[in-house]
Amino acid sequence: MATTAQLFEEPFDADEYIERLAWRTPGGGSKGGAEAFDPKKLLEEFVNHIEELKQLDERIQRKVEKLEQQCHREAKEFAHKVQDLQRSNQVAFQHFQELDEHISYVATKVCHLGDQLEGVNTPRQRAVEAQRLMTYFNEFLDGELRSDVFNNPDKIKEAADIIQKLHLIAQELPFDRFSDVKAKIASKYHDLERQLIQEFTAAQRRGEIGRMREVAAVLLHFKGYAHCVDVYIKQCQEGAYMRNDVFEDIAILCQRVNKQVGEVFCSPETVMAKLIQSIFENKIQAHVKEKLEETRHSDVEQYLKNLYDLYSRTTALAAKLTDFNLGSDKHTFLSKLIKNIFSCYLESYIDMERQYLQNRSGLILQRYYDSKNHQKRAVGTGSIQELKERIRQRTNLPLGPSIDTHGETFLSQEVVVNLLQETRHAFERCNKLSDPADLPKNAFSIFLLLVEYLCVDHIDYALEIGLSAIPSADAKNANLYFLDVVQQANTIFHLFDKQFNDNLMPLISSSPKLTECLHKKKEVIEQMEVKLDTGIDRTLNCMVGQMKHILVTEQKKTDFKPEDENNVMIQRIFSISSHILLDIVVCNMSSFLCSFFKACSKVCAYVSKQVERVRRSMDGKNVDTVLTELGVRFHRLIHEHLQQFSYSSMGGMLAICDVAEYRRSAKDFRVPLVLQLFDTLHALCNLLVVAPDNLKQVCSGEQLTNLDKNLLHAFVQLRVDYRSARLGRHFS
Repeated sequence: MATTAQLFEEPFDADEYIERLAWRTPGGGSKGGAEAFDPKKLLEEFVNHIEELKQLDERIQRKVEKLEQQCHREAKEFAHKVQDLQRSNQVAFQHFQELDEHISYVATKVCHLGDQLEGVNTPRQRAVEAQRLMTYFNEFLDGELRSDVFNNPDKIKEAADIIQKLHLIAQELPFDRFSDVKAKIASKYHDLERQLIQEFTAAQRRGEIGRMREVAAVLLHFKGYAHCVDVYIKQCQEGAYMRNDVFEDIAILCQRVNKQVGEVFCSPETVMAKLIQSIFENKIQAHVKEKLEETRHSDVEQYLKNLYDLYSRTTALAAKLTDFNLGSDKHTFLSKLIKNIFSCYLESYIDMERQYLQNRSGLILQRYYDSKNHQKRAVGTGSIQELKERIRQRTNLPLGPSIDTHGETFLSQEVVVNLLQETRHAFERCNKLSDPADLPKNAFSIFLLLVEYLCVDHIDYALEIGLSAIPSADAKNANLYFLDVVQQANTIFHLFDKQFNDNLMPLISSSPKLTECLHKKKEVIEQMEVKLDTGIDRTLNCMVGQMKHILVTEQKKTDFKPEDENNVMIQRIFSISSHILLDIVVCNMSSFLCSFFKACSKVCAYVSKQVERVRRSMDGKNVDTVLTELGVRFHRLIHEHLQQFSYSSMGGMLAICDVAEYRRSAKDFRVPLVLQLFDTLHALCNLLVVAPDNLKQVCSGEQLTNLDKNLLHAFVQLRVDYRSARLGRHFS
């Protein structure tokens, strides 16, 4: 096999190379084939191939050396060429420097020559200009204008330039010698100025922007340039106010004029600012005055609405106008224009706002009380009233005549919504119309009015009436409507708190008034909570008093010592029953036995009704708090009531049945503490019926083991067989 460079193509693998060489050698294959494997041939082939590789290596090495020599030779030749080029480049650079110096020299000479020519030409031009002006001045001096420039209407631009210069020269001449010529020049000056303004006006009416630009450029050096701008501004506004919405018309007008002003005048920002100033000082100010003066003294509500609307729309228009080029300080410029229009109205705004809010709030409340045919009672103040309030809070005694409100809470969500709505509008107007420095103070004054009329004159007054209407604890069939007052007062205060956070807080959040507002709100809440707590406490006392009245009137002294032939049989049952079996038997018979007594069923029905009423009247954690207090008092009442009787075995069972029903009612409270108290009371009632020998076992039960022995002994003493059975020894 001939050795070629193809066998060494990349990627080269020596093992693969040997395999391919062996496979191509006859008799060298490992799998056999046409010829069997012959190691001698393979060895011979390898030896020959090694020789060929050596020869190939020598040839390649000679070729590499030849190429290296050629590369070195070409590198030397290239280096010589680069050196020659560098020398040529240095020569060219030197020539360039010489050329640059020569050009600079020539340029200097040319500039010097130009300066010399200008020095000669400028005086010459000035002399020519002076001669020309002297010629025109002589015509004014002679009193006859012969030049075509003053008589040809088409050359008014040139005439304007000449007369403007002559007018400046005439200002320097002595009056006594040149009074006539000065008067003639001034007359021609004003005449040309008038003609230019007329030409500008005519071009504006024709819509010729190019001619307007030319005339404005000529008038720029005249004193009447400002008058030209005034004429332009006046004509721009002709026919611009065709809609009922003045502010929309102004926005469209300014948008249209802004584009035109840039094409006509060389200082468009000045003209645009003057146009806006004219609009504000004339059109907007007149519109505002017309709208406000007609309602300022006749309809304060409409006046405040108009003031808010006009000020809002004016500031919104000013915000749109900031998109135009009005100079460097356009925000201050527009603010001053707005202030000049509304300053006389904004100075007295907060006083009118407060006066209106006072009158409106008082009217809303008065209409409500008139609709109820109610004459507001004077709520006492001072040290005596405070003393009465403290005594009432601590003793729950009614210090004063109790009134009958026939279930009227004197709280109205409609009234509250109206008051909050009026206050919300007041906060919105205050935010827009108040000076930023006075905003927190003004918002706080509005908040004080809300507190006065909503919290004091409405909610607090209703709480006072409600407290006065709460009957004494021993009253019969009392209408405990104070819970309705609590429910409505809670709903109203949520609305009040929402407005405090939504409307007031953003206005005072970054000012010292925030602390005052929070303090005032806290003070109002605490005052209401004190009265609500007092009313709820006295209402719970009335509920307990009503339960007590039912028990006293419906429960007889002999109810728990019935004379019955079955008494002996029941005693035998209890003598052989454990306390666990006793509970099961009593619970199964409770519904049957309780039908004999009305007291328990009436009390349970009353309690269930009051629990449901508390749930409707309260929200959140207040429900559990009030129900816990009611449940504890309910338990205390039943506990004390049961200790007023003596119990036979049959009576003890009946007492257990009653307590089982009370315990079912206690489940309606959904308060673990109340249910635990009645479970304990139910376990105590077991002491009234168990056999004497089982007393210790019952007392050591899970529910009674932690109770005071005196309490357990007190219940055992209620048994009619206490002395005969010598039960006291079980507690020794």
